[in-house]
Amino acid sequence: MCRSYCSPGEVSVRLKKRTEVTVHPEKFRFPRKTCPSTNNYGYKIGGGLDFPKKKLRVLWFSPPDVHVPKDGHGLGNDPLPRIVIAEVLVDELSPESQGIIRKYLKPEGGKQAVLSSTLESLIWEKPTWTEQLAKESEIAAWTLIHGYTLNHLAFAVHRFKHRFSDIKFVKQHLEEKGFKLNSDGEILKVSQDGLLLQVSSISERLPVTFADEVTETIPASYIEFTQRQVLPEFKDVPHDEIKEFHRREAFELDNASNIMESTRFTTKF
Repeated sequence: MCRSYCSPGEVSVRLKKRTEVTVHPEKFRFPRKTCPSTNNYGYKIGGGLDFPKKKLRVLWFSPPDVHVPKDGHGLGNDPLPRIVIAEVLVDELSPESQGIIRKYLKPEGGKQAVLSSTLESLIWEKPTWTEQLAKESEIAAWTLIHGYTLNHLAFAVHRFKHRFSDIKFVKQHLEEKGFKLNSDGEILKVSQDGLLLQVSSISERLPVTFADEVTETIPASYIEFTQRQVLPEFKDVPHDEIKEFHRREAFELDNASNIMESTRFTTKF
């Protein structure tokens, strides 16, 4: 997905019936197969991750350091979300999978990607069930079915209030409420430096009727919760003065690889 900017805005998340928290998103992630570059609206590439086995390259974009409504200011205070874009390396897939993808991709697809994501609609014909890509690339299969829609949304736990600012409590609460959580690696995924902690749900599975009139349940989007700890060099900064740039930046390869399994086509969890 070639979308590299999302407007800021609070998101209200209801955990079952009784608990509701309002937060700013930590990041959005969109899938894409291939498309031309776009204007980043002040966003800058923060880094990238390569997943050779998944035939996938991921880029993440840090938000611009500009004034935003409600006393926000880029990464300084109440930041805009990070944007993550996952690109399927089509040329590294088998000739059969390449043929399926190129059958549906359109030359003008990059220009229509933002509209497709906003409307949650395909910009190509609905595929058939027999045109299956999941055995070789699950993210390619997911994108062929769902288009350039939002793959997942991550919430910054360290901006939650009270007990919910601790990701271990968030994990416990989700489990008590019956949410299915991704257990690849561990349910609580921790970076090697211990400063990035992540938990993700398993995507909801929705029935999809394909062009050949076959109906199957397919993974949809999911939610991730991320806690970025304060960097050691800022450990003495008063709690009420800590900004986003005081915290651990970037992503972790192993964490990200395991979290991607939240949209696995074959049921394991």
